[in-house]
Amino acid sequence: MSKFTAVENFSRRDVLKLFGASGGALMLGASGLGWSPMLAAQTAAFGEEQRLNLFVAIGEDNKVYLTCHRSEMGQGIRTGIPQVLADELEADWDKVVVMQGLADKRYGSQNTDGSRSIRKDYDKMREMGAMARQMLEQAAAERWQVPVTEVYAKAHAVHHKGGDKRLSYGELAMAAAKLPLPDAKTLTLKTPDQFTQIGKGHTIVDMDDMLGGRAIYGADNRPEGLVYAVIARPPVFGSALESIDDSAARKVAGVLDIVTLPIPKGAPAFQPLGGVAVVATNTWSALEGRKALKLSWSKSANDSHNSKTYLGTLKQRVQEPGKVARELGSQPQNWPQDKIISATYTVPYLAHAPMEPPAVIASVDKNGCELWASTQTPQSTQENVAGMLGIDESKVKVNVTLLGGGFGRKSKPDFSVEVAFISSKINKPVLLQWSREDELRNGYLHAISAQYYQACIDDKGKVQAILSRSAFPSIGSTFDSSVDTPQPFELDLGFTDIPWDISAVRCEAVKAESHTRIGWLRSVSNIQHGFGVGSFVDELAIANGKSCTAQWRELLGKARVENFANQGFEYGNYGEDQSRHPVDVGRYLKLIDRAEALMAQKPAGKNEGWGFAIHRSFVAYAAVAIKVRLDGDKLTVVDAIALMDAGTVVNPDRVAAQMEGAVMFGLSLALFGEIDFDKGAVTQSNFHDYPLLRLPQCPPIATEIIASSAVPGGVGEPGVPPVAPALANAIVAAGGKRYRDLPLSKHLKI
Repeated sequence: MSKFTAVENFSRRDVLKLFGASGGALMLGASGLGWSPMLAAQTAAFGEEQRLNLFVAIGEDNKVYLTCHRSEMGQGIRTGIPQVLADELEADWDKVVVMQGLADKRYGSQNTDGSRSIRKDYDKMREMGAMARQMLEQAAAERWQVPVTEVYAKAHAVHHKGGDKRLSYGELAMAAAKLPLPDAKTLTLKTPDQFTQIGKGHTIVDMDDMLGGRAIYGADNRPEGLVYAVIARPPVFGSALESIDDSAARKVAGVLDIVTLPIPKGAPAFQPLGGVAVVATNTWSALEGRKALKLSWSKSANDSHNSKTYLGTLKQRVQEPGKVARELGSQPQNWPQDKIISATYTVPYLAHAPMEPPAVIASVDKNGCELWASTQTPQSTQENVAGMLGIDESKVKVNVTLLGGGFGRKSKPDFSVEVAFISSKINKPVLLQWSREDELRNGYLHAISAQYYQACIDDKGKVQAILSRSAFPSIGSTFDSSVDTPQPFELDLGFTDIPWDISAVRCEAVKAESHTRIGWLRSVSNIQHGFGVGSFVDELAIANGKSCTAQWRELLGKARVENFANQGFEYGNYGEDQSRHPVDVGRYLKLIDRAEALMAQKPAGKNEGWGFAIHRSFVAYAAVAIKVRLDGDKLTVVDAIALMDAGTVVNPDRVAAQMEGAVMFGLSLALFGEIDFDKGAVTQSNFHDYPLLRLPQCPPIATEIIASSAVPGGVGEPGVPPVAPALANAIVAAGGKRYRDLPLSKHLKI
């Protein structure tokens, strides 16, 4: 395997310079508003007016240069996108060079969240590769003066069918660049049996540099004159700085300056929270200077917020009717009480806790702003920084570094806005470093939540009606302070979109005000909804004397496509057309069958039990089975099985790794995850009181990717939602109690 540089940030002009120097190149781009390729040579390769999405270049050095516009955080997108391109292009994998794109709206969306990168870029990249291949074949045919039907591309060269003639891609690049563009309708794409890279496991291209300590993350660049900053932010959301005594802080060795940040106005969105920045010659001095600050804060409407009290309020609220979000049929009246099963489930506030807390460098001068950012959303960073500085977005250059984890936290560019403001005030490049304490206490939290489920069963144990209610502060409140109820885009995530084969289904949203910044965490509202529905199905199974898998089969019914027609809501389907990504019950059933077979191969022993759950999210299907052992009140997770049907898979090595990571992430949340508030402030501060799963606590994880010819679905997030319910169900199967309130460490020793 070839060696790749960790991250290279190239603008379009940089690429033109590269190929201008080498003598020429074949270059392709894709419009962000549709498919509109473009080809040219040397410095005329890209017009400044062209709205670019993705592009590929083949240089006379015989290498293929691909700009990756998404952010790499270990998920492997800087490997997956090149695999798709290389396959259709018939490129030699060792001759592919990956370059990291800057923030630029001409790429189309650069958001690296929502498990969307491959599912949104797969078709475009295939077409781009096929177009380049066809043009190279045409160039070779003209060189040899033979019909194009007599030539073919294979292994980074074009060959003549009637002899031993062969031309490398580098030899053909200039000639191909002068050809007219082929019509996209005339492209011949490979059939799956012809794939050489798609479906092949590849180690991620940045692995060597990651392991060797050469990878560049948010805090690793060193522009000339760099200084370091940390911020003391308000301890309670909504409070503001009232007074400051910074005399002691200024005396700390290495402290250079103190900068007061502006007080945010209106809904938080991506504004800085305010507070005071300490700027120093090194991070340690900045931290020591922060400790020496004497600050007083204003009162806030959230001063009395206590998370345990609020959770109790939400549990009470879901016992009463809410706003109808989905309705099929009519809920029965006067159903016999002994035939009604109900339960309430809760999930606390949760934090992202990536290994790398937010870190970013900004350098602001009269010409604009340049950032080196550990960001999942380069364009949002560019837009928000420009807005704060009052300059045009074109004057904000965002270099995207590798991310040491993200999970949605680095989709919010507030930390980039903070550092740009500081740099603009001191006229120096600044590295802003968030500490672990900052990240847990001042981040965007996953919403605290309560859910209520009720089922009416007949004399034969068959469910005739399901009523469900969900209450949690909405992500929408982060952008509109008046929002106090879960929104449809959140309810679509594992709540309203369960394809029950039941005649009466009613889903309701229940009021829940926000008391902090609410953000999206890996799998978003599917976290609480997966736990609630996955646990409740198991409770129904036990009440009806069935296995959990059998109960799921009964509730889902026969294989079919569910479109939720005439049920009072328009299903968002993760932004995908249902004709392309239908809700396919048959794919659920295949996962259930396979999970049963795998669990049967490892029967539960004494004081052991298997738990199961299944969930569709981000247009992929995931099932998890977990085996536990109970020794009194000591819980041990013994085994885990993770299954996924994500349609066509580009890199099975990365998908398996994502599945393993999802199980570990889900176990961390289910066993330990809890952020508490008291008097409006977060009480946790670091991993001693917000623990993650430790190596001895992690079970062996078997993964299996279900073969599928469907279009690609999401991968990074779908494996998380089934983990918590499978774990809770396993505890019951092992002879333990039913726990409906996470985390489980509140109830058991781990």
